[in-house]
Amino acid sequence: MSGNTIMNYLIHTKENTANARFQGEITVPGDKSISHRSIMFGSLANGKTEVEGFLEGEDSLATLKAFVKMGVNITGPENGKLTIEGVGMEGLEAPDSPLDLGNSGTSMRLMSGLLSGQRFKTILIGDTSLSGRPMKRVTKPLAQMGANIDTDNGTAPLKIMANTGLSGIRYDMPIASAQVKSCLLLAGMYARGKTCVTEPGITRDHTERMLNAFGYPLEINGNTVCIEGGHELIACRIQIPADISSAAFFLVGASITPGANLLVKNVGINPTRTGVIDILELMGADLTLENKRMFGGEPVADIRVKYSQLNGIDIPEALVPLAIDEFPVLFVAAACAQGQTVLTGAEELRVKESDRIQAMADGLVELGIDAQPTSDGIVIQGGKINGGKVKSFDDHRIAMAFTIAGLRSSGVIEIEDCENVATSFPGFVDLVNSVGLVVETSIVECP
Repeated sequence: MSGNTIMNYLIHTKENTANARFQGEITVPGDKSISHRSIMFGSLANGKTEVEGFLEGEDSLATLKAFVKMGVNITGPENGKLTIEGVGMEGLEAPDSPLDLGNSGTSMRLMSGLLSGQRFKTILIGDTSLSGRPMKRVTKPLAQMGANIDTDNGTAPLKIMANTGLSGIRYDMPIASAQVKSCLLLAGMYARGKTCVTEPGITRDHTERMLNAFGYPLEINGNTVCIEGGHELIACRIQIPADISSAAFFLVGASITPGANLLVKNVGINPTRTGVIDILELMGADLTLENKRMFGGEPVADIRVKYSQLNGIDIPEALVPLAIDEFPVLFVAAACAQGQTVLTGAEELRVKESDRIQAMADGLVELGIDAQPTSDGIVIQGGKINGGKVKSFDDHRIAMAFTIAGLRSSGVIEIEDCENVATSFPGFVDLVNSVGLVVETSIVECP
């Protein structure tokens, strides 16, 4: 798509009122967080790693392309399957140009730790959105380990100098962040001695689970995880479950659509990721987890969701880090609920791909909902959603959240700048249309 055009969504309300059924069975794409990590660990392992369920979205493909530029032979992906010929812990090669990570904050933050341990210099760049996101949260503790990283006043591009000797540290994270924790664990694999990271609250543990799958020893004691440098990763087979962050749009959609009875299959239900389920259940959603099982070291289930009148709640702060990526669509659930929903303790949402608190508040107000942003959250009064034009701020989750809002809108909703949906959910429009929404994409010339 040319730089002079943008992709917009039009959600046609009358057709949705008649057709939206949210019935039957669907499968959403593979988990983005696990897809990133499968490339990183598979590349550093000894032997051949086979991956199934890989998310073929722009973010995870950016990670894949970066490791190919560093000399890793990766075959695929094809229908979610790929093979990684691992080069070992010391086998990466210096790229001949900066590594472009597009919109992927996960790639940049995790790879800054991994690349701090390499014998060559690398430069990490990204798109305009990623280049504005804070990186000091990783570069500061990495500097304590001995890494030498130059930034543009705390943001990308990141210039990571050749490793001259990392040392393990004990680090108490000021804010719960799986990306910071994972970054330091990756650097810790190359450090002398032990690196221990203590987090103030529970965050997703995909890195720890995958390190175990690849045979790298860890020590976990409560909210502290320790890793010692000098061990190896052994290639294995990785099965990636469906992404609960992508499933969340359909969980909310079915919850707010009268007559809905939808089964979302093979969804990862890692307990560090199920905040969206817990919050919806507190709001009165009708959710059932069926066919629970283990899938490539991660717990999965089929999630059945039926329509239920939701009620506003005060969201427990303990659930915030367990649902941090799902709040945009949870705000839509709150807009459809009876009464008031209050979120606090979620200042992290202000430094995502967009300021998600302000972006969602502005959009909801445009659609007739009383939504008051606060410094660390939002207060939403449930009400009637009207039609209108809203901005996605080039944020995939904002665009998809307002698409789901179209299910309950009294008029047409137009969402501006939706191209970045492909970063996490290729095929989103086709899938929502398959369950009865009428979403039209249009290419609009920029003024």
